[in-house]
Amino acid sequence: MQDLQQYVLDQPLPTEVFFSLVEATASLVGVSEAYWQSKGINGARIRILVEMMKEGGTVLPSVLASRIGVTKPNISLLLTPLEQDGLINRASHPNDGRKTVISITSKGRSLLVEHLPENRRMVAEKLNVLDTQELQQLRHLLTKLRRI
Repeated sequence: MQDLQQYVLDQPLPTEVFFSLVEATASLVGVSEAYWQSKGINGARIRILVEMMKEGGTVLPSVLASRIGVTKPNISLLLTPLEQDGLINRASHPNDGRKTVISITSKGRSLLVEHLPENRRMVAEKLNVLDTQELQQLRHLLTKLRRI
């Protein structure tokens, strides 16, 4: 039991920072997820639509899988309900018929336009505990960490 204390209670600064980052992220994700749940919307599906829009609205499933951190087989499972709900379309790649491209539909874009502003406002409200300089510093530090 004593040998575990250093990993549970007496944590070095990097470990303490890691868990603080995890807890802060979970708290902010929780705010966002609570919003989506209150609207009867799956937040993970919204993330897919947002990532698609970052790519211009049309993307290869493999690129999307990489962006959201899932395997290629799993992306198909995630896309099926979006397609069934009319939020995305699948089509053959215009230059390579062996590939499929996915595109966000007008219904998918409308869903984002309707709900993203309020969702983003709620998350931003929680981040108001930091001033502009602190937010910029945090963004800089998180950018450094993403390069790991």
